[in-house]
Amino acid sequence: MVGVLEDKDRIFTNLYGLHDWGLEGGLRRGAWNSTRAILSCGPDWIIANIKASGLRGRGGAGFSTGMKWSFMPKEVKERPHYLIVNADESEPGTCKDREIMRHDPHLLIEGCLIASFATRAHACYIYIRGEYVHERERLEAAVRQAYEARLIGKDNVHGWDFDLYVHHGAGAYICGEEMALLESLEGKKGQPRLKPPFPAGAGLYGCPTTVNNVESIAVVGTILRRGADWFSSFGAPNNAGTKLFCISGHVERPCVVEEAMSIPFRTLIDDHAGGIRGGWGNLKAIIPGGASVPLIPAKQCQDLLMDFDSLRKLQSGLGTAAVIVMDKSTDVIRAIARLSYFFKHESCGQCTPCREGTGWMWRVMERMVKGDADPSEIDTLLDVTTQVEGHTICAFGDAAAWPIQGLIRHFRHEIEDRISLYRRSKANYAGHSIAAQ
Repeated sequence: MVGVLEDKDRIFTNLYGLHDWGLEGGLRRGAWNSTRAILSCGPDWIIANIKASGLRGRGGAGFSTGMKWSFMPKEVKERPHYLIVNADESEPGTCKDREIMRHDPHLLIEGCLIASFATRAHACYIYIRGEYVHERERLEAAVRQAYEARLIGKDNVHGWDFDLYVHHGAGAYICGEEMALLESLEGKKGQPRLKPPFPAGAGLYGCPTTVNNVESIAVVGTILRRGADWFSSFGAPNNAGTKLFCISGHVERPCVVEEAMSIPFRTLIDDHAGGIRGGWGNLKAIIPGGASVPLIPAKQCQDLLMDFDSLRKLQSGLGTAAVIVMDKSTDVIRAIARLSYFFKHESCGQCTPCREGTGWMWRVMERMVKGDADPSEIDTLLDVTTQVEGHTICAFGDAAAWPIQGLIRHFRHEIEDRISLYRRSKANYAGHSIAAQ
C-alpha cells in the first residue's frame, strides 16, 4: 500500500507528545502487551518474523534487521552477548529518534528487551547523543519505571533477566558510526575500527554485539503483535513498513511524520508539510535522507517514491529519511559548502583521505561560493571526492564526498556561472581602477 497512512496503522501514536509519555500512557497505547507471549515463542521465531516483515535498518544503511540479528552466535559461551541501541542522532536534518525517546520511550524499552532476547543478550546499552539532555532524562525516567514495574531487570515478569543502561555521549558525530560508538562506549576515543571482525563476532569488549538504530528497535514489539504480513503490506517490494520522515527547509509546516514507505514525495510534502514554500514551481532541490546523501533536483522529484531502491536509482539514498527541501531562493553552492564544513569539523582524523580530504574539499567549496576558482577546478574537486569515497575505514568519507558529487552532477552550471560572474566582476573592477588612475 502506498499513500497516506491511516491512524490505526501508526506505530508511534504519541509522536507529538500529546499524551502521557510514561508507563501508564504506554500501556494504554499497547506497549508491553503480550510481551511475555512473544518471548515464549523463542528467539528463532522472533528473528524469522522480523525477517519476514521486511524491516530494514532505520539508521541509514537499510540493512535487514532480522538478518543482522541472525548473525549473532546461537549459543552463549564464555563471552556474553550485548545489544547496543544507537541513539547518537547527529545527522544534520535528522530529528526522529528524539521524538521516540521523549514521547514514546516504552516502545523503545520493550523493543530492547525483545531484541536482546532474540540475540541472547542479557544487557543493552542505549548510546544517546550528547546534546540530547532532555531526551536522556525522559528515557532514564522511563527505564526506572520499567524496573519498578519489574518489566526489566533481574527476575522480571517476562522471565528473561535483562538490564538496560543509558549512556550519554559527548556530542561527536562520528560516534553515530557503529564501531566508533563501541570504542566510545568502552571509554576510548571515538574512532572507527577496521572490519572484519564485525560486531556480531567481536563487538563491545570483544563480545558478540548487535548495533541497531532507535527506530529499528522501537517498532519490533508492534510488528510481532500485529504480524509480519501487516508490516510488509506497506511500501514497495523490498521497501516494507512504515517510516518516520523528518521534513525541514522551505516547506510551510516542517514536521516529523510516520508514513508508509514508498509514499510519493509530492504526497508526503502536500499532506503533511503544507506544500513547498511559494508552490511547487518554486522547488529547486531536495536532500532526501539527511546531509550525507546527494541532493536531487526538482525535475527528479515529480514522480519520486520515498524508499531505499527508488532513491538509489537516482544516485542518492533514503538514509535516515530526513528530507531537506530547498526552494529557488537557496544558494545551493553555499548550502553544500556549509555541509562540507560540518564534515571537515566532525572528521575523527584517523584516515588520511578523510582527515586531509575533508578540509581540502571545504576550502575549495568556500572559493566556489564566491566564484574565486578556475573552471578546471570543478573536475579536480570531483576527482578528489572519488579519492576520499571508499578509501576510509568507515563510511564517513563517503558521506563527506556525496553532497559535493550531487552538487556537481546536477548544478555544475551554477558553479560555472558563479566563476564567470566573479571573473567579469574582477575584470571590471580592474578596468575601473586603471581608468581612475
